[in-house]
Amino acid sequence: MNISSSQASSRRSRRTRVAAIGVSVCLGATLAACGSSNGSSSSSASGGGGKVGVSLILKTLTNPYFVSMEKDAKTQATKDNVSLTVAAGNTDGDTQTQITAIDNAISRGDKGILITTNGDAVNAALNRAKQAGLFVIALDTAPNPAGIANLTYATDNAQAGKLDGQYAAAALNGKPAVIAMLDLFNNQVVSVDINRDHGFLEGMGINPGSKGENGKEAKSGTYSGGKSGTYTIACHQPTQGAIDGGRTAMENCLSANPDINVVYAINEPAGEGAYNALKAAGKEKNVAIYAIDGSCAGLKNLTSGEFAADAVQYPGKMAALGVDSIAKLARGGSKPSVTDGKSFHDTGTAVAAAKPLGGLTVQTPSQAASACWGN
Repeated sequence: MNISSSQASSRRSRRTRVAAIGVSVCLGATLAACGSSNGSSSSSASGGGGKVGVSLILKTLTNPYFVSMEKDAKTQATKDNVSLTVAAGNTDGDTQTQITAIDNAISRGDKGILITTNGDAVNAALNRAKQAGLFVIALDTAPNPAGIANLTYATDNAQAGKLDGQYAAAALNGKPAVIAMLDLFNNQVVSVDINRDHGFLEGMGINPGSKGENGKEAKSGTYSGGKSGTYTIACHQPTQGAIDGGRTAMENCLSANPDINVVYAINEPAGEGAYNALKAAGKEKNVAIYAIDGSCAGLKNLTSGEFAADAVQYPGKMAALGVDSIAKLARGGSKPSVTDGKSFHDTGTAVAAAKPLGGLTVQTPSQAASACWGN
């Protein structure tokens, strides 16, 4: 899951609007999107020529993660004869633009909405959409509460963290681990933050100590992963999922304990910032960084040695599956379902690394690059 560092403020409720029913009409409504363009749409009609109207509403269009969603959604829309309208917030946390896009989708008579929400303030508008008969699919992260969407397509973030942790434990080969935990926040609870952090610790064989909060594990003890060994948690630092935040966090961690040899990073930007701090301190060759994302740029950092491993995810797949699901549902097909044993539809994850390790299934950077996103 790609990280957003902003939380949307609550918005006053808006009056209910009635969905267009029957023959769809092109209203020519313009959806605001990030950048100089106000939006892009292959067609604004929801049913003309047999097309099914679907709205893709993203956090922004400046992040390569969401650009990948747009690209693959458009490709799938062409295959499925879908009229796809794309909108996005102007910045992370811009819920008002997303609310406008949701209301426009209702007015246009779209059959469904795919959304990466910028915050809880969009919930009332999504409820209006569902009441009007639109099928709502969340991409990447479930809304809060999850039932606001009919279904979520996402990575299992706990599994992504676990794969990194298993690799880290195996790579240590029984050596002591001095671990820096570079999280998303330290002042709020976000599911992706908890799941990735706890997954990494569990992959190493360390009890997180709490189901709902980071930093509650024992600060020293024995990790049971790999050949097992002793560990010390040097720090938990927030990064906001950004390069600058990762660098500052790593600098703070090195001040607390200069012997760090394992770094968990909430995402690739945080990992990149950590590497910059380590390089400035002359320690980059002695520390293994474990990131999560799977971007094309991030995979290159595996080859260069900047990252030891990277748990990959597939944002474009999430969007393409969402478009296809709504198209089939609108034409009389069955509703898409969650993955067995989970509360969402799991779009998969894998661990990529330049160095294979016995007993673990590891993708090479070139193998992972076949499904990477961004440049």
